[in-house]
Amino acid sequence: MGSIWDNHASYLAKLLDTNDELQAHLFLEQLMLFPVDIQDKIINEISNLPKCNVEDISQIIGFYASRA
Repeated sequence: MGSIWDNHASYLAKLLDTNDELQAHLFLEQLMLFPVDIQDKIINEISNLPKCNVEDISQIIGFYASRA
């Protein structure tokens, strides 16, 4: 995606890696003002990735950002 999305994705991956779901929700809310149901979808999709990497997370965030 772009370096900005990659940076956001990297930070979100760290939050989810430490099982800090509350901070992940707050980050997504501040990042794009995603509603809670969309935050849940993003976190769920990331959690179901076979191998979590920045590019995949970036694509997921970008997908939902483009629909907002």
